[in-house]
Amino acid sequence: MADEAEGGAAAEGAEAAAPKSKFKLILIVVAVLVLLGGGAATWFLFFRHGDDEHHAEAAPPPKPPAFVDVPDIMVNLAGAPGERVQYLKLKIVLELKEEKQIEAIKPTMPRVTDIFQTYVRELRSSDLNGSAGIFRLKEELTKRVNAAVAPIQVSAVLFKEVVIQ
Repeated sequence: MADEAEGGAAAEGAEAAAPKSKFKLILIVVAVLVLLGGGAATWFLFFRHGDDEHHAEAAPPPKPPAFVDVPDIMVNLAGAPGERVQYLKLKIVLELKEEKQIEAIKPTMPRVTDIFQTYVRELRSSDLNGSAGIFRLKEELTKRVNAAVAPIQVSAVLFKEVVIQ
């Protein structure tokens, strides 16, 4: 009987030792996973971005736009009879996507000047008030120049000088 009591106590001690060793094993596995996760996060946050910068630099630089001067335009603005006559002077530059389009657009420059003058001559000084008026003028001139020089596409009409007198 004494042997059975000693054997029973030894069996209970082995069963008690097994959960403690499992707990230690789980604790070690969790600690290793946390360290690996922290190391991976550190690599992604701090070291991975260096490769992206090299790829961005490898892309070819964008081509600079080309610019074409339009002859100066000076017209009298529309007004009511008896009002003082006002004049508008514009210095305009056309922005093109490529340098080779400059030579293709130069023969159409008289048509562009004519379209601009006939449109601007119908404006009143109140149509040009504020930045909204200048923006509308720029949009209208861009639309009209693109119709005149098609199939060439003008990116923007830029003002060098706008004077209302």
